[in-house]
Amino acid sequence: MNDQHIASAFDRDLEGIQAHVMKMGGLVEAAIGDAATSMQNRDEELAGEVRKGDKAVDALEDLINEQCANLIALRAPAAVDLRVVLSVMKIAANLERIGDYAKNMAKRTAVLVHMEQVEGAHSSLRRMAQEVQLMLKDVLDAFIQRDVALAQDVLERDQNIDQMYNALFREFLTFMMEDPRHITPCMHLHFMAKNTERMGDHVTAIAEQVIYLVTGSMPEEARPKATRLDA
Repeated sequence: MNDQHIASAFDRDLEGIQAHVMKMGGLVEAAIGDAATSMQNRDEELAGEVRKGDKAVDALEDLINEQCANLIALRAPAAVDLRVVLSVMKIAANLERIGDYAKNMAKRTAVLVHMEQVEGAHSSLRRMAQEVQLMLKDVLDAFIQRDVALAQDVLERDQNIDQMYNALFREFLTFMMEDPRHITPCMHLHFMAKNTERMGDHVTAIAEQVIYLVTGSMPEEARPKATRLDA
């Protein structure tokens, strides 16, 4: 009876932690979309909201880590349950990094709004960010549903992000060669594209943790990656 009580207490604690992870994921998902929108619309106010909102993401990661540490100390979870707790901590860490990249995009937007606009250079970057945002939504669904197939699908979609990044890299080079005035804004846009590509990498890292959480093994095959032109 005591073991059952301990198990039910562990499950309740874990459910609370997972609720925080999903809240954190929702904030990060919104930050990606808002960072991309502020970039395309040259909306400095919205970019400022993204930067300020990152504090809530950081606070949630701290809370999740604290609660996970307490759960390990107080409940002494067995192997399978410990795997879940450790995976949750890694997922939270990846979400925090994605939030940082969204914040960095917003910081560059605040600089770009004071520069000459490069016509046509923003829409492709926004589409790339929207694809990463959708991947994040799907991987969070995979986490809560323990859906290995959906997590694997997210892994495979990362190659599309790499290809979009390469296309943007070529596009920005073309803009810079055509008009030297575009060099500085295109450099900022390139770093924003790079931030977005790195977001995709962290989303796929979450997908790998979902697969590990469910199966007990990391994916055997290396995730597909397109060759980067800036490598």
